[in-house]
Amino acid sequence: LAADHEIARKVLEYRQLSKLKGTYVDALPLLIDPSSGRLHTTFNQAGAATGRLSSSNPNLQNIPIKTELGREIRAAFVPNQGWKMVVADYSQIELRLLAHMSRDPMLLDAFRRGEDIHTRTASEVFGVAPLMVTPEMRRGAKAVNFGIVYGQTPFGLATSLGIERKEAETYIRSYFELYKGVRKFLDKTIAEVRTAGYAPTLFGRKRPIPDMNSSNANARGFAERTAVNTPLQGTAADLIKLAMIKIDRELHERKLRARMLLQVHDELVLEAPPEETEEVAEMVKREMETVYRLEVPLVVDTGIGDNWRDAK
Repeated sequence: LAADHEIARKVLEYRQLSKLKGTYVDALPLLIDPSSGRLHTTFNQAGAATGRLSSSNPNLQNIPIKTELGREIRAAFVPNQGWKMVVADYSQIELRLLAHMSRDPMLLDAFRRGEDIHTRTASEVFGVAPLMVTPEMRRGAKAVNFGIVYGQTPFGLATSLGIERKEAETYIRSYFELYKGVRKFLDKTIAEVRTAGYAPTLFGRKRPIPDMNSSNANARGFAERTAVNTPLQGTAADLIKLAMIKIDRELHERKLRARMLLQVHDELVLEAPPEETEEVAEMVKREMETVYRLEVPLVVDTGIGDNWRDAK
């Protein structure tokens, strides 16, 4: 309704402000430990079914990033006085894992060439040269690329892009015509999980998915989407945990004062004294990118800043 009615826009704006104020601005300062002057979260190793770390009391993995206003909250997270924040983030790791697992020739080629995968997909789907891809086309391709990973339906895609359902169906159909290896991988994965009753990550960690043969169509559909996403999201979780172990070892062996502070799924947040920041950023990038050899390169974006928001 927000597109056509100002009152609906106002309601959404109020909800966003209310959420930011109540969950972050008001609540987080009260949780600062008086002895350390810091926020301390609890990481749960086995809290998420995918194998990702989860965070609680407070949850520091849900600090906003998507909206301009939400990102301001991150500016409140600062390192030791005089130190810098170092942030390292896996770039499109689940799509890279999709390329590795599906062995789709076009996906492999795009990542090996270092192309922008969303622009490449838009170029192929819309039949135009990459330089002719508009921001709107790329946005649609990005939604399809990530939607495929999460088993998005035409209805879901139409809603997220604000387009007609038939147009969304055409997007998805065109995608699978281009990336035939992805279609085969999805079908094969669903069939294997249906037989085995679990979805494995690249490293063999298994997630039971009992509803694959449910008589309830909704439960079965959700199980199928979970079956497809678990090998990707679960493997991404395994990779960053392995990288964290290597980074921790490097910090100790090099006798660096820098510290790992936070893991937010595909992102690591560290703090370092000024003289160590470049070395730490370089080391973290290398350890994350070389943690495991895939069919496509792992790429990590790093940033250094005075606070979490600006370390990009």
